[in-house]
Amino acid sequence: MTDKYLLSRRRVLEYGSGLLAIAMIPAPVLAAPTDADAAHQALFGDRAVTEGRVVLKVPPISENGYSVPLSVEVDSPMTENDHVVRIAIFSEENPLPDVARFELGPRAGKARIDTRIRLGNTQKIRAVAEMNDGALYGTSTFSIVTLAACVL
Repeated sequence: MTDKYLLSRRRVLEYGSGLLAIAMIPAPVLAAPTDADAAHQALFGDRAVTEGRVVLKVPPISENGYSVPLSVEVDSPMTENDHVVRIAIFSEENPLPDVARFELGPRAGKARIDTRIRLGNTQKIRAVAEMNDGALYGTSTFSIVTLAACVL
């Protein structure tokens, strides 16, 4: 074997230093509101969202972004003729702005979702409910995060 294929200690240190320098370059890990808009459009298209019928509850101050309680309730009788088909949660500052989707039907009884999400930073959270007739209703709220999550 020739010397050009062997790694010397100096060559390993050079490569290691180069890789370390590349790893230390900050990468953009937070999304922008335009990313949340794009995720919304990919799911619902150009349909307009009407304010109302949706109540979104998130703590105004979240001490830990790794586990933020969230609840969404939609004012719907949940009958065969008038029910929620889907509830989607979007966040403007997370690396993946499409946080959660829930599929519902008339037999769900009540259009209410209780869950926990991760928040990467202080941000606005949006909830959109799609009804069986295609209408979209939504609302948004703001939460201050003191210990951020969702960082890569």
